[in-house]
Amino acid sequence: MMTKKELIKHWVKLSDANYKSMLNMFKSKEYMWSLFVGHLALEKLLKAYYIKVKDKNVPYIHDLHKLAVASDLELTEDQKDSLQYITLFNIETRYEDYKREFYKKCTKDFPKIILIV
Repeated sequence: MMTKKELIKHWVKLSDANYKSMLNMFKSKEYMWSLFVGHLALEKLLKAYYIKVKDKNVPYIHDLHKLAVASDLELTEDQKDSLQYITLFNIETRYEDYKREFYKKCTKDFPKIILIV
């Protein structure tokens, strides 16, 4: 069984790996997948934070805003909106109906604006 400190380190390490993958995907012009993996990086950081302030048993959710709320993070309205918007990348890259429309949005500048690569 991992300690709380080890779990936090584990989630941060996974987030760092996702962040590196996000940058590589962006460089290879895989903009849609870059956004998806960027969502995963943020999700894992929020889960590390949840463990730090709450409990070792993180919620099995992918909604960034809900994770932040569960962690009692104080957020501005803009931050709440951003987390809800970025959560859509998790859905829009997984399901074909959404994927076609989302793919059209994913130009080189779109991920830069959203995830600051």
